[in-house]
Order: sequence, then structure tokens, then C-alpha cells
Amino acid sequence: MVPMRWGDMDAYGHINNVQIVRMLEEARIAAFGPPGGTGAAGVEPLVPLFSAVPDGTLALVVEHRVRYVRPLDYRNVPAQVDVWVSGLKAAALTLDYLVHDPVDGHECVRATTQLAFVEESTGRLMRLTEDQRRRLGPYVGTGLFA
Repeated sequence: MVPMRWGDMDAYGHINNVQIVRMLEEARIAAFGPPGGTGAAGVEPLVPLFSAVPDGTLALVVEHRVRYVRPLDYRNVPAQVDVWVSGLKAAALTLDYLVHDPVDGHECVRATTQLAFVEESTGRLMRLTEDQRRRLGPYVGTGLFA
């Protein structure tokens, strides 16, 4: 569940498209943890992926794809955002998202994000480790844009 904020609303009463991408980020961080070294201690994520990378490792967004199926109206209750792993490559992973209206349950947004781990000091891509693949395995599902 990701809160909708009053300020996320556009002139039509819908959540603005830019804020939808922010909501995807919030769902991603809730599921897989904040990047290591950021923020203060809090609740452990379901799968500590981003929060468990070594110092000097960046988790960077490579690409977003967002399809707006129908408007997500502002409501004073959190939106339902499902997130799962839809692809694991040697040095990248893909997450897919479905955003549902929290009251009527309608699907509003389909999206995907490709991410890569990069060594901060050199800018080189880092391969996913066997441990990362093992932790992500139970959350791998079918991609929305296959």
C-alpha cells in the first residue's frame, strides 16, 4: 500500500503521472529496502536487496515504462501497488508493478523498472550475486510487457 498525498493530485482530481513514478519508487523501497547508507533505521523490507548491497554500490534505474490504463483518482487511503521481479539478467533486474484503485479495485497503472548495480568508484556494472538471485527467486513472475 502506498499513500496518495493531496499534493499528488492534478487539476482533474487524478494522481499526476510524475507522482505515479514516485509511488512506484515507494513500493520498490518498501519491498526491497532503501539503498544502503540512506536514511535512519526502520522496518526491515520483505526482501533486503537494495539495503543489503556492499558500501560503494549504487542501485540505479536504467529504464521505466509506464502504461496508464485508467486514471487513479485521489483518495485519502493508500493505493494498492503489487511489485514483483519479472526478469533477472547477469547485471540487471526488472521489476513490474500493478497499481490498483484502493476502493473499487480497478487496475489503473502497469509499469516496469529496469535496475542495475554499479560500482560507485569505477562506474562499472556489477553482476547479480548468487545470494541476490536466491533471495529474489520466490518473487519472480511473468512480465507485463513481454
